[in-house]
Amino acid sequence: MSRIITLTTDFGNADHYVGTVKGVMLNINPAATLVDVCNSVPAYDVLAGALTLAQAYSFFPAGTIHVVVVDPGVGSARRAILADTGKYLFVAPDNGVLSLVYEREPRLSVRHITAEHYFLQPVSSTFHGRDVFAPIAAHLSKGVQVEKMGEVIGDYRRFAIPRPKTTGANSLQGVVIKVDTFGNLVTNIRPHDLPQVFVAHPGPGSAAPAAFRALVGKGEVRTLRSAFAEAPPGEVFAILGSMGYVEIASNRGSAAQALAAGKGSEVTFEF
Repeated sequence: MSRIITLTTDFGNADHYVGTVKGVMLNINPAATLVDVCNSVPAYDVLAGALTLAQAYSFFPAGTIHVVVVDPGVGSARRAILADTGKYLFVAPDNGVLSLVYEREPRLSVRHITAEHYFLQPVSSTFHGRDVFAPIAAHLSKGVQVEKMGEVIGDYRRFAIPRPKTTGANSLQGVVIKVDTFGNLVTNIRPHDLPQVFVAHPGPGSAAPAAFRALVGKGEVRTLRSAFAEAPPGEVFAILGSMGYVEIASNRGSAAQALAAGKGSEVTFEF
């Protein structure tokens, strides 16, 4: 039975971990199609794992099984879980890494995986990706029903991305939640948080976007662009990124380096 299984992990590419997990799944179901979403999530960074998964999972065909292993609590009492949206399945540790899936999916059930006869034995206390998550996903890809994996639970762990806050009559403070490969600073600010800048329906008679400055790291930004190519090389500007968040970016450069800013840096928009 052919079915897609994706991998989102913090395993990196310098060790055997990713290859081993794939080997386990193919040994159980040689017909499975394995796809890497990303194996370079920063180590132990559950929020980064949640953001990475959230940007990718819905672009896959219905029936895809998403395996997510960003698991700083491996070997502890944290549970292994199986989330079912009706369209996709998610196999992951119960540490909040599926929080954005929970937020976006109207139909959802979550099960505590207790069907240990599907695990590889003995189960390592340090590599549940190999011994728990991979075999569960592979058996699901062969048609094993979700009901056989464990009972439905309601107390699964979740978190919310921090929201920006108004800090004055004409100011809004957010935070950088991710720095991507290109050095773009992804903030937690969405267009509806900045109606002064992101005019909903620009046109004749509508208000023009407000002038602003964004204080980030050691610098400030005063320009909004709608595409990277609009800016001259090296210019740092604000832009609505593909993730749906406002980003501080640089055309053919790193905004993170230019502003000496990174994940957790405050971003304040003043008008």
